[in-house]
Amino acid sequence: MPTASSGPGGRGWLLRLVIAFSFAQGAVSMARPAVSYRALALGADERAIGVIAGVYALLPLFAAVPLGRRTDHGRCAPLLPVGVVLIAGGCALSGVADSLAAMAAWSGVMGLGHLCFVIGAQSLVARQSAPAEQDRNFGHFTIGASLGQLVGPIAAGALIGADMDRTSALALLVSAAVAAVSLTSLWRIEHQGRHSAPERGERVPVLGILRTRGVPAGIFISLAVLSATDILTAYLPVVGEHRGIAPATVGLLLSLRAAATIACRLVMTPLIRLLGRTALLTTTCLLAGLLCAGIALPVPVWALALVLAVLGFCLGVGQPLSMTTVVQAAPDGARSTALALRLTGNRLGQVAAPASAGLIAGVAGVAAPFVMLGGLLFVAAGLGARKRPGGGAGSLRGTADRVERRVTRRS
Repeated sequence: MPTASSGPGGRGWLLRLVIAFSFAQGAVSMARPAVSYRALALGADERAIGVIAGVYALLPLFAAVPLGRRTDHGRCAPLLPVGVVLIAGGCALSGVADSLAAMAAWSGVMGLGHLCFVIGAQSLVARQSAPAEQDRNFGHFTIGASLGQLVGPIAAGALIGADMDRTSALALLVSAAVAAVSLTSLWRIEHQGRHSAPERGERVPVLGILRTRGVPAGIFISLAVLSATDILTAYLPVVGEHRGIAPATVGLLLSLRAAATIACRLVMTPLIRLLGRTALLTTTCLLAGLLCAGIALPVPVWALALVLAVLGFCLGVGQPLSMTTVVQAAPDGARSTALALRLTGNRLGQVAAPASAGLIAGVAGVAAPFVMLGGLLFVAAGLGARKRPGGGAGSLRGTADRVERRVTRRS
């Protein structure tokens, strides 16, 4: 677990941010499969599940860049409690919704809340971490997400039983309460200091940020990895229904994937030293693509558990390294916007991938979307091999140039 950065205000802010993120992500990870089960109880088919999963990302798709612009020259912390309130509200209202349309709408509110929290939190880590600490701190920060993804599906599986309508509603109400707990860790989490003070300057156009070397590759890699995680969460319950796997077992399988991701992030820094960023990112994306395609095979539960454990370890690399890549490549004064563009790419994937998965599942069966994910991850592996993610010579030169400009301004 992290002890946090050596940035301003001591080391406690990162630990408290990880705790808050664990509860917020735990609520979302508990709610997402519960939404799928509740939708099934209300008569949804595979296509409808895909649409509801896609709406989760629809509002964030349009809100990410404006929120990033606001955060570039303002405080990060206010976005965190706003995000928690929206997550809790979306979970609770999904639990009492009595139609698929209402469930889709409240799922969108939940997604908007998650976006607010993540933009604020990622910007906080970027701003309060020295450049040399960013790989470590982003890795530690994403442990919070993995902890939530570990506990959330287990809790959902434990609560959801034979009476799927009533128990899935209960799971959604409990997830709203879990989200609210994260508010207790958000006090005095942002500190003004040498890493955290944003400097106002000319606004960098979005296209200019997207043309920056390394940013598009980081965005696509993040999109592919998150799409894999998201479709696993939304569609493994459907696969379980077709293969006769109980909801509690599906919850354990999803949590096993998350536990492997935590293990990966705990050892990611020595892995980077051993293999280098490029080789690590390329190898893990390639192996994850093969494993995702393997889920389509009608393997026994123990083999599926093994596949998900190795897959979780491989998927643990992409998110933190893509954050560092985007932050270090982005122009000064546009890092939060660059992170928001990365999240926009994530949400675009969360809209398009589940909708495509629903269409493919309706035509070719519920296992077919995992073959699609394999293809996405193969493309990500190619980009990872071609673009050197953060830590290459270009990144080091960019960091040195930024430090030199700041010293010149202060003098």
